[in-house]
Amino acid sequence: MAYTTIDDPSAYFQNVLWTGDGSAGNAVTFDGNSDMQPDFVWSKRRDVGYGHVLKDTSRGGTSNNDVHLVSNTTAGDSTYTAYRMDFNSDGFTLDGSGDSGFQANGTSMVSWSWKANGGTTSTNTDGSTNTTVQANTDAGFSIVTFTTDGGNETYGHGLGVKPDVVLVKSRSGAGTWIFTTDVIDGSVDYLILNATNAAADLSYGAFTSSTFQYNDNNAVTQVAYCFAEKQGYSKFGKYVGNGNVNGPFVYTGFQPAWILLKRTDSTSGGNWHIIDNKRSASGGANVNVYTLFPNLDAAESTGEAASTYGVDFLSNGFKIRASHSTRNASGGSYIYMAFAENPFTTSTGIPTTAR
Repeated sequence: MAYTTIDDPSAYFQNVLWTGDGSAGNAVTFDGNSDMQPDFVWSKRRDVGYGHVLKDTSRGGTSNNDVHLVSNTTAGDSTYTAYRMDFNSDGFTLDGSGDSGFQANGTSMVSWSWKANGGTTSTNTDGSTNTTVQANTDAGFSIVTFTTDGGNETYGHGLGVKPDVVLVKSRSGAGTWIFTTDVIDGSVDYLILNATNAAADLSYGAFTSSTFQYNDNNAVTQVAYCFAEKQGYSKFGKYVGNGNVNGPFVYTGFQPAWILLKRTDSTSGGNWHIIDNKRSASGGANVNVYTLFPNLDAAESTGEAASTYGVDFLSNGFKIRASHSTRNASGGSYIYMAFAENPFTTSTGIPTTAR
C-alpha cells in the first residue's frame, strides 16, 4: 500500500499571510503548489489583540459570506459586513471595509484554510438525528450542521472512517467550543477551545465510522468540524513532556505546515497554541517561537526565547525545544493536531528532502 495518497497537501490545506487594506476587494491568493478553493477559513490579526474569525461555506455560502464565529468567545453566529468574504478558486476576497481592526489598512494577518466539498452539502441520515454535511473523504475533513434536541443523540459526519477530533460550537446561542477527541486514552474526552481547562471524560458516546455523539439544549443549531487522520497528510496524537529544552520528538510522517498544541493533564491547563510554517523570524525557519492562542484575542507572541515556546519543524515531524509548562512540563500530557507541508515519503516511495 502506498505510504500516502496525498502527495500535495496544499490541495487540501494552506496557510497564507496577508495584509489588510481597509477596503472591499482585497484579494488573498494562496501560494501552495495546488490551487485550492477553501471551505473553512480561520483568520487572525497578528500585530494587535483582535479576535479569531472563523468562516465556512456551510454556514454562509461561497459568496458575500458575512457569517462568522470567534474561537476566543462563546458567542454564536454573528453577521458583520466588514468581515464579508468570497471563497475563490485559489484563496478568498475580503469584500468588507471600514472595520477598525480586522482587515484594517496595514494590518498583519494570517489565515489557515481547509477544503471540504466546495460548499455543496447533502443530508446525512446515519445518526439518530439528521445532519447537513459537506465532506472531503480524501482529506478526512467534514463540516456538519445540525440541531440538538436535548438528548444524547448521534449525528452523521460523512467521513466514512472514525474521526479523531470533532470540534462543536453552538450557533443560535452562546456556548463553549467543545473539542472532543479519543486520542488521549481511547475513550472520548473533551476540552474547551475558548478556555484553558484540562481534559475531562465526556461520559457518553464514542466516535464511529459514521457518527459522533453530542448533547446540548433542545433546538440549538450547531456546527461541527470533523477530522480523521490521513497518513502523510494529517496526524492527531499526544506526547509526554520531559521539562527540558531538548524536548520530545513527535513523529508525524510529514513535514508540518500547522500545529495546534494543548496541555491536557493540568487543572490550570494553559493556553492553546498554534504554530505554522509561515510565521517566524526567518519565514518558517527553525527554531520557531511565533505563537497564536485560539482561546485569546492576544497579538502574536514573537519575542520569547526558544526555551519558552521553541519548536522545530522537521521533515518527518516536530521537536519541542522549550521547557515551558504549556509545551513541555516534565511528565505533562499534551495533545496535538498537525497538517502537512510535505509527506515524508510520497505515494511512489520517494523520500522528501530532509530539513
